[in-house]
Amino acid sequence: MTTFTIQDLFWLAGFALLATYWWRAKGVRDLALGHVQRHCKEMDVALLDGGLWLRGLSVRRNHLGRLQLRRSYVFEFTATGDDRYRGRVSLLGQRLDDISLDVHRIS
Repeated sequence: MTTFTIQDLFWLAGFALLATYWWRAKGVRDLALGHVQRHCKEMDVALLDGGLWLRGLSVRRNHLGRLQLRRSYVFEFTATGDDRYRGRVSLLGQRLDDISLDVHRIS
């Protein structure tokens, strides 16, 4: 018969929390990537490297006054194929909070 100590349960709970956070963060990142892809298509620019990079985490209040995690990501895009520019997207919880593109040349 195997017995677990309080320390074993603590580590197990910590691992479960980290796994849950990672899983949800991946889902939010995929959601942000979808917003970026649509926005780039609407603005007639090309998303480069097909990725987003987490820029920051903060806690903010949503439109109902509840605290939620705000994730900010950066990405790179091009309008002409020659230059690289930076864009930003942020999600408050699972809702799009803001998306912007640096000033860029139009082809």
